[in-house]
Formats: sequence, structure tokens, C-alpha cells
Amino acid sequence: MTRHPFEDLIGHLTRTTALGPGEAARVVADVLAYFGEPAEEYVRRRHGELKARGLTNDEIFPRISAELSGRRVSAPELSLRQLRRIVYG
Repeated sequence: MTRHPFEDLIGHLTRTTALGPGEAARVVADVLAYFGEPAEEYVRRRHGELKARGLTNDEIFPRISAELSGRRVSAPELSLRQLRRIVYG
């Protein structure tokens, strides 16, 4: 039987929460997938979410730029123009 690469984290979650082992493993997988999203996909997804909330591009692109610096894997620093090109091509 192979060991789960995050078995220690799953064990910690099952000891400190009401999650069972299967639920804890799914939470870990979901979190890793969320933070594993490539920068370009993140920019497109966030742009769509913020646009749907009624924000303008002048509000959206600086916000996305600030958010990227806080991602688990540091994204390259992108100018506002580069962010627009990711969204609009």
C-alpha cells in the first residue's frame, strides 16, 4: 500500500477537526488544486468573477496584480497591460 504524500497533514486534520480521513484527503486535494492554478488561468478566472460583480477593468487589474503576489507559488510580476493581454489576447 502506498503512502499518501500528505498523510501527516491528513492525520492532523482528522485529529483536530470533525473530518474523517477521506474527507480530509479531499480537502487537501482541493486546496492543492486551488493553489496549483497557473497564473494565466487565475487571472482569467478572477477577471470574470470581478467583472460579474460589476467592477471595472481600472479596478480589476490592480486588484489582480496585488492578489498574485500572495499566491502560494509566486507568479511572475505582470504589468497591467500584460494582465489585460491574458484576458483579451
